[in-house]
Amino acid sequence: MRALLGVYDKTGIQDFARGLTGLGWELVSTGGTFATVSAAGIAVRKVEEVTHFPEMLDGRVKTLHPGVHGGILARRDLPAHMASIAEHGIGAIDLVCVNLYPFVQTVTRAGVSFEEGVENIDIGGPAMIRAAAKNHPDVIVIVDPADYGRVLEQLASGGVTREERRRLAWKAFAHVAAYDSAVSEWLWGQVHPGEMPAAITVPMELAQGLRYGENPHQAAAFYVDKSLGELGKGGIASAVQHHGKEMSYNNYLDADAAWNCVNEFPEPACVIVKHTNPCGVATREDLLEAYRLSVVADPVSAFGGIVAFNRPIDEALARELREFRNPNDGETRMFYEIVIAPGYTPEGLHVLKGKSKDLRILEAQPHAAGGRAFRQVGGGWLVQDADDRTPEEIEFKVVTERQPTEQELADLRFAWRVVKHVKSNAITIAKDGRLLGMGSGQPNRVKSVEIAMEKAGDEVRGAVLASDAFFPFAWGDSIEKACQAGIAAIAHPGGSLRDQDGIDCTNQYGVAMVLTGTRHFRH
Repeated sequence: MRALLGVYDKTGIQDFARGLTGLGWELVSTGGTFATVSAAGIAVRKVEEVTHFPEMLDGRVKTLHPGVHGGILARRDLPAHMASIAEHGIGAIDLVCVNLYPFVQTVTRAGVSFEEGVENIDIGGPAMIRAAAKNHPDVIVIVDPADYGRVLEQLASGGVTREERRRLAWKAFAHVAAYDSAVSEWLWGQVHPGEMPAAITVPMELAQGLRYGENPHQAAAFYVDKSLGELGKGGIASAVQHHGKEMSYNNYLDADAAWNCVNEFPEPACVIVKHTNPCGVATREDLLEAYRLSVVADPVSAFGGIVAFNRPIDEALARELREFRNPNDGETRMFYEIVIAPGYTPEGLHVLKGKSKDLRILEAQPHAAGGRAFRQVGGGWLVQDADDRTPEEIEFKVVTERQPTEQELADLRFAWRVVKHVKSNAITIAKDGRLLGMGSGQPNRVKSVEIAMEKAGDEVRGAVLASDAFFPFAWGDSIEKACQAGIAAIAHPGGSLRDQDGIDCTNQYGVAMVLTGTRHFRH
């Protein structure tokens, strides 16, 4: 029995090779893999000894030869195939262990040239994998070091089963498909930079099976996008869970919403999310104080929600999360599904684990800016660039007679960071770096304004208001209602045919208004 080894990821390859030779297999290998295996004192032949042809074209051609592919593709159940390879002196290859160059990691590095990207397109590797997977009844194909032990175990106990061969063949084609997708997407970006691709294939890898989806009657699973390279780093997909029950479908959605929102803020911040909407947000140098102010914004909604911080959690904050009581009654301890932070002190993590055996404690890193957002509709997908524009990239243009104060302008930026993460029609009311109230998901903007002001209560006077989109009407509508309630300054994108009505209205009430020129719809 002969095995061909040619792997970029050399994790476990020496132990695997040693296990094969112990079972009586002959090993053939290429370049770096040959050096790694032979360095361990394991008998292995160079692929040139099989092909009787030297490696050429700077390594572009070494396994692309009938001596390799004939040995892989010959069907053992067809006498004509076996006679043909025998006639040409080709030995059968019964196991192919190959994985591919890290193309995505290479081409997403800063300063990588087009020529370097092209040179990292593997040709021989995918060809061998596809050939072995096609002929999997006779040839074992392995692309993942995680399968080494399982294959050795089955070989030692009589042979790899038909079911396992099929599973490995599927995994092999998935490996090649993901690789080809990455190459295709990169080439499109080189030829048509900034344009949406004419075709998209997104390779996704199962990360976790879920008990159910949004509702118990829906099957579900969580997948990781393997096409993103550096853009895929950080975020909920790569979070580490330190404690608690398994994440559910809705947990992932809510955690993602909370984590994305809290990382909008450069200063220390706390965000509490319920049903993907931020219901409590505050920034303070003291994270513990930011947490308290976030809860106070809407304790009813915060109960059972997700709490996210953009700074590590220490023991004092962990104790506050564990012991803090609902401000409405002063007795009920606040309950949360998930706590997320970029880190925990050992003491902080220990304290949090004692809050509840079910509390999910996640450690995550900020997600890289950029990328695309996908959303499914019946029979297709909508694709758009990520909405990663920040207030620092936007001009807050004052259009009223009254100029906003420095504090009001800071609060408008704060409210603008939050409104981006609220479902449309979205309204946020804020003051002194904390969210006082928000209105979300209403069919009309007036109702969102009314809900936000109701939640803000008496604190609405002197606060600021941000809207994700323009106000189509002013008098007797959203803008005038906000002015009458005591709002001091308003931010919205502008762009309505009646923008001047809004300016006239705010001028009459002595309220400042700024136009951002940027809309943040979130449907």
